[in-house]
Amino acid sequence: MPLAHNRTGPLLKKLRTLMSNRKYVPESIQAYIVPSGDAHQSEYIAPCDCRRAFISGFNGSAGTAVITTDKAALWTDGRYFLQAEKQLDENWILMKDGQPNTPTQADWLAKELPVGGKVGVDPCLISAEAWSPLKKNLLSSGHSIIAVPINLIDLVWEDQPPPPLNPLLTLTEKYTGISWQDKIQKIREKMQTKKCGALVISALDEIAYLFNLRGSDIEYNPVFFAYAVVTLDNIFLFIDDQKLDAEVKHHLQLNGTDSAIQVTSYDKVGEVIKNLVDQVEGKFWISPKCSVALTQCVEKTRLFAQTSPVAVMKAVKNDTEIQGMRSAHIKDAVTLCELFSWLEKQIPTGEQEDFISLSFATISSTGPNAAIIHYKPTEESDTVLSTDEIYLCDSGGQYKDGTTDVTRTIHFGSPSNHEKECYTRVLKGHIALASIIFPNETKGHMLDTLARTSLWEVGLDYAHGTGHGVGAFLNVHEGPCGISPRVSAAEIPLEAGMILSDEPGYYEDGKFGVRIENLVLVVKAETKFNFRNKGFLTFEPITLVPMQLKMVVPSLLTEKEISWLNEYHTQCREVVGPELKRQGKKEAYEWLMKETQSIG
Repeated sequence: MPLAHNRTGPLLKKLRTLMSNRKYVPESIQAYIVPSGDAHQSEYIAPCDCRRAFISGFNGSAGTAVITTDKAALWTDGRYFLQAEKQLDENWILMKDGQPNTPTQADWLAKELPVGGKVGVDPCLISAEAWSPLKKNLLSSGHSIIAVPINLIDLVWEDQPPPPLNPLLTLTEKYTGISWQDKIQKIREKMQTKKCGALVISALDEIAYLFNLRGSDIEYNPVFFAYAVVTLDNIFLFIDDQKLDAEVKHHLQLNGTDSAIQVTSYDKVGEVIKNLVDQVEGKFWISPKCSVALTQCVEKTRLFAQTSPVAVMKAVKNDTEIQGMRSAHIKDAVTLCELFSWLEKQIPTGEQEDFISLSFATISSTGPNAAIIHYKPTEESDTVLSTDEIYLCDSGGQYKDGTTDVTRTIHFGSPSNHEKECYTRVLKGHIALASIIFPNETKGHMLDTLARTSLWEVGLDYAHGTGHGVGAFLNVHEGPCGISPRVSAAEIPLEAGMILSDEPGYYEDGKFGVRIENLVLVVKAETKFNFRNKGFLTFEPITLVPMQLKMVVPSLLTEKEISWLNEYHTQCREVVGPELKRQGKKEAYEWLMKETQSIG
């Protein structure tokens, strides 16, 4: 989403007027919270849901705006510090989340609010897991949180885009490996083990996965706006019926009077859940990541608040999905070999089979821009590629058979010794994580330090997580698994079949940035011993794009690391090389051969 405006003063003035207007708020509030997400707590959102970007001018994918009667503050993480500094105007205070001296939202509000202050938030836009601690912390300082059902930003936003109504795509078992009916059956079996009579599904990628459907309501994410509720006897799908063309109706078996799925209006989900409370026995399984608006439809004694079983099922890919992801990465490697070769030799590129769209906005940055972790080019910030600066390219694609996400850092000239050392230390971290063997039941946060140790040795680090889950023709950022220093209650252990990114980096403000990213598949490891029959796992790279040898300092690598790199490049040659030949891409093939020579 482009920056909506340059000056936020008039918008904040209108918002503050609404904060005391009893026509729109249950009672006068002294602060209003504007989260980043939509009603489904999506990381990436449709233009109609970019409320925080609209009110603040900051359009990074993560951040929370808090507006009081006389101040406005924005919290965001280390990926966006530089971007936020450039985009926020003089009306805003930037809160650098995770920094030692940065207060939490609750702590800041405790100092800014008058005695007995009221904090308002749209209950559809805040998750239950975020609402509870915020409520507790505010109460401890004498304040309270108020649900404001009418979104105040929507009242200020005069030209707010309408919600998208894009068509849906049906997926056969050729791509999914299992029918949606069989998925429902597996979910019902899991519900019965937890004594749950109903499961509420809010996350858009979970709904797309469960019903073997894809959409395009959110750019780069093949999802669509809907809710679902699964009971032991019925299935409720809450969706705008304009999306249900003849093919989708056939796919969902909606053409008969005894259809297993009851289609209901998208905005009726809360009403139906409340009605089901009196009709369904057992507990209601609602993920803590669902909105508090949905969670509060069910009394606490009937609530089973755990990670959605659909999220867990989706994270562990079946054989068909794994093969599809491998295939997608070969196609992606062909495209990237062409791109990097083209940057040197001006070779035209082409589109690969089953390509649907990008999986996120490509991060193409050079020099100082590469130090902005999630850089977005603008007319003001664009620079010409040169032989004097590092070039960082983070790209990904959505294919019918899989989702890709890969980052490479290259230099078209002669990198400095410092740049090469930083690159090599990032590479060492990447290899350390990629080659680790670890026991079953290990969670990702337990592995994060492996990717940072080489940087820490010389006093360097990076301000983002090391890895995120990736969907199969779904969201490029997928929970509930990941690799990060932050410990999350929702995090689940890594399991064979999961696909994650391995992407350590280093960013020197105003100078350059380095990141090396592969997607890796969790697989069973063959070990000499098997302590207490735990079983062990390791990672297998499925991204097959060369890492620039010009940037490597071989003397900083161990023999084991050199062996890993040589074996990886041999795999790139053996898998991607024949595909480049088959497609007649001679120049890209020659580039691949040049960039994958053995070292050491």
